[in-house]
Amino acid sequence: MRAQQNRRINIAVVTGGDSSEYSVSLKTAATVARTLDKNRFNPYVITIRNNEWYLGTPDDRGPEVNKNDFSITVKGDIIRFHCVFMTIHGTPGEDGKLPAYFDMLKIPYTCSSVLTSALTFNKFATKIFISNLGINTPGGILLRREEEPGFTDIALKIGFPCFVKPNNSGSSFGITKVKEERELNSALQKAFMEDNEVLVEKCVDGMELSGGMLKTREKELIFPPTELVSKTEFFDFAAKYEGASDEITPARLPEKVLNEFSKMSSLIYDSLQCNGIVRIDYFYSNGTIYFLELNTVPGMTETSIVPQQIEAMGLKLSDVFTMAVEDAIKRAL
Repeated sequence: MRAQQNRRINIAVVTGGDSSEYSVSLKTAATVARTLDKNRFNPYVITIRNNEWYLGTPDDRGPEVNKNDFSITVKGDIIRFHCVFMTIHGTPGEDGKLPAYFDMLKIPYTCSSVLTSALTFNKFATKIFISNLGINTPGGILLRREEEPGFTDIALKIGFPCFVKPNNSGSSFGITKVKEERELNSALQKAFMEDNEVLVEKCVDGMELSGGMLKTREKELIFPPTELVSKTEFFDFAAKYEGASDEITPARLPEKVLNEFSKMSSLIYDSLQCNGIVRIDYFYSNGTIYFLELNTVPGMTETSIVPQQIEAMGLKLSDVFTMAVEDAIKRAL
């Protein structure tokens, strides 16, 4: 067999994953593969689901991936990849497992490193890290599956309303806004279906915002934050992906406050040593900014927040993707 020869860069758009965000990941990958500059890149969608790794999508499956070197063979040609564009939301892409694998194979990838990915995937650990930077974050309690939850303790320390959410997961599944103590049990059961750890977090009454960014060696892009006005109880899956929200970019805030958001996001990005495109979620209440969580592999579907912000900034999505890929390759040199 002969190795494929091509002047364009082969990009593995890695999608799927083992979490409830599987379907969203497939949509993100479709956007990335469609948008990447075809004059520079050859995008190949690679789906990973449990032990099944293959070229293509569930509806159009191609050859299996050789896990020894992350290559595929198509019509006798061995195709190797110059870079991975990570589009898996949740495990094993966003929690550092796949980045560790690609590090061993010395294949560059567009998302953050193993350490950063693992840390930011753990919401409670990230809150502790962010608090040490002097940044406000809502109070929270971490519960583990094997522990007996103390509802009275939660009521005293956190109060109501509060949010009950999986600790090591995305923010679209398993989350409940709890208004009174009698709702806690069902909310915890729902969250524990997604993860073995659950975060119970104080509810901040204010404006919910989300801001994306990308930093490379040459350039810093901090996108204008989006104001999230949910038509549901909170910014859940329906609000994010099914149109049950108004997303206003830039957020309706004074320029001084918008600049404060940008500075805080930049500090968080640098302090956590993030790479690639990330999105940070916040609450803004009574003049105070509260950090909620950081997503190292944000959604890039047609209804996702970051593409809207890139457009509002007057940039092309394809150019931003090019920056992310080229920076990933340079970091690996």
